[in-house]
Amino acid sequence: MPNGYDEMHAADGSVRPHYAAFDRWLQQTPDLQIAHKRREAEISFHRVGITFSVYGEESGTERLIPFDLVPRIVPAHEWRMLERGLRQRVHALNLFLGDVYGEQRILKEGRIPHDLVFDNSEYRQEMRGFHVPGGVYSHISGIDLVRAGDGEYYVLEDNLRVPSGVSYMLENRRMMARLLPELFARQQIAPVERYPDMLLDTLRQAAPPGIDHPVVAVLTPGAANSAYFEHAFLAQQMGVELVEGADLFVRDDMVYMRTTRGPQRVHVLYRRINDDYLDPSVFRPESMLGVPGLFSAYRAGKVTLANAPGTGVGDDKSVYPYVPEMIRFYLSEEPILHNVPTWKLRNREDLQYALDHLPELVVKEVHGAGGYGMLVGPASTKAEIEAFRARILADPGNYIAQPTLSLSTCPTFVESGLAPRHIDLRPYILSGHRIHVVPGGLTRVALREGSLVVNSSQGGGTKDTWVLESDGGTH
Repeated sequence: MPNGYDEMHAADGSVRPHYAAFDRWLQQTPDLQIAHKRREAEISFHRVGITFSVYGEESGTERLIPFDLVPRIVPAHEWRMLERGLRQRVHALNLFLGDVYGEQRILKEGRIPHDLVFDNSEYRQEMRGFHVPGGVYSHISGIDLVRAGDGEYYVLEDNLRVPSGVSYMLENRRMMARLLPELFARQQIAPVERYPDMLLDTLRQAAPPGIDHPVVAVLTPGAANSAYFEHAFLAQQMGVELVEGADLFVRDDMVYMRTTRGPQRVHVLYRRINDDYLDPSVFRPESMLGVPGLFSAYRAGKVTLANAPGTGVGDDKSVYPYVPEMIRFYLSEEPILHNVPTWKLRNREDLQYALDHLPELVVKEVHGAGGYGMLVGPASTKAEIEAFRARILADPGNYIAQPTLSLSTCPTFVESGLAPRHIDLRPYILSGHRIHVVPGGLTRVALREGSLVVNSSQGGGTKDTWVLESDGGTH
């Protein structure tokens, strides 16, 4: 059995109070009935078309993300702490982004090294001096949390550019409510169904001033993108148009979409396209995905892009170690949620420590994502470690190292029955006039025994996340 904090069971094997109602259901429900419900969920997800494209796979471009019937349950008092910590963190990150594209106080005072920002490929010089509407750069943020052996939560990663996965959070909940209505009737589980309405409200709040009825659209790179299902799903749930670059044009610094009734002005674009591809006249000239003139319309204040270009400098893994410092600097508060201890390999002492301890560390590329470009020391062969050592030595500044945390586990259905599997949690935070934290988020689970890599692109699965509305929320 993997070590680490067990979400459902205490050290003595007893069931934690917030899992009591679910455990009773599990004990009282025949195995055959549970197997039937699991099969029903799988068929249903296939029918809805909830797939995830995996780049570089020869077995077909799309596959189902495995869904697990055992929820991750978070007691109310725990969630209140997480909510405060997430609000604090996203608030500080938005202030940091406004600062590095504005006065740059945090750099002038030497709290963060200049070169980490100015030499960062995600820093957009084109955003300098531009005041984004409401001071919000990351309207939609996904903050990845893990829980270590002592039960304490840590922030593993900040996702401020185009965080994905929220469609799975919504579909997982829909599925569980349909399959296990009796459990929902017995417990007070905070709803997540309002997310599309809250998202639409947040996007409308970001519209250029003076627009009474802003038109919102979702900008997708197209059907070949791994998260295309989600783009289409969210557009449909919000009741707005899903558009590609070719559907839009710019005239007099205003953005229009082509419709069967003629051009229609668009005021807010929820863009799921990376900065580089937004506007070929400013960023990559060869991009066929973007809209010529879009950035000029944005700078003129005629359209809002959510999230703002240049947010990537705030979620870069080389900047991540400094987020606690941002919270102290901008908010004069101590961080509620802690970072995972991190060695910055650009520093000589940290580099030496990491090279001496590679077999026990996790090493990540600062721009890496999706579980790629990383070394999990304890799970790697000697040859893999030596090959990675050469990559680090060639460019130390491109890497950070962290201890191998024993992520918390949650019982999960596998071929042999119920077994503990490692999980993480990605809550979604919406920043408009106020900061809203969706109660729950996407719980990802590493389905391979002992694996710590939960990413969907690496074969991970998902679970529904139940936040209990009161600490007496189970009957």
